[in-house]
Amino acid sequence: MSVVLEAKHINKYFKKPVLFHVLKDINFQIKKGEFASIMGKSGCGKSTLLYILSTMDTDYEGELLLNNKLITNQSSNHLSNIRNKHIGFVFQFHYLLSEFSVLENVMLPAKKLAEKSHQEIEHDAFEKLKMLNIEQLAKKRASRVSGGEKQRIAIARALINNPSIIMGDEPTGNLDSYNAENVFNIFKQLSDEQGLSLLIVTHDEDFANKTDRIIQMADGKILV
Repeated sequence: MSVVLEAKHINKYFKKPVLFHVLKDINFQIKKGEFASIMGKSGCGKSTLLYILSTMDTDYEGELLLNNKLITNQSSNHLSNIRNKHIGFVFQFHYLLSEFSVLENVMLPAKKLAEKSHQEIEHDAFEKLKMLNIEQLAKKRASRVSGGEKQRIAIARALINNPSIIMGDEPTGNLDSYNAENVFNIFKQLSDEQGLSLLIVTHDEDFANKTDRIIQMADGKILV
């Protein structure tokens, strides 16, 4: 099974107000098609780790590999491109642009990547909405859809460039149990049917217990 993401001896320090060792010798791999969750108490370093893994935070020690390529110490332009092409994000808050239509929101990362024509991107975006059973919302303004629908739209947007891995920071944190279950089922389907890798930070034990593996964190270390 090929490895999509690998962290080797990741250490992170906060320098202010005093030196604090926030992540301590983090080592793990995420394989292709694996659906993993990260759990741990608030303040244990989960979100800090996710920001490093997603290449948004580059101030760390150790090595990060994506699809077996070292992405540590790369230029910010190069990382921005890697992020847009290979990593899809789903946050607790959907960050949709309310004045744009649902379809336009989903198209944005692909337009930024600029590897396809407008027509192709529009077609791809519609296909992603169809995959999540929300194609009927395509022309609606993003401000006019429900919370559960917004999170599905955010997932469609995360999928638009066919990433190697989806990372989520509490993606069900703002949802009721029905919509949280829906989001889990979408992720599970992506993992099983499309071979997509997922790494999700969550406080929701029901969600985590249904994933392939739980990475348990405490005090900046991985326990399991």
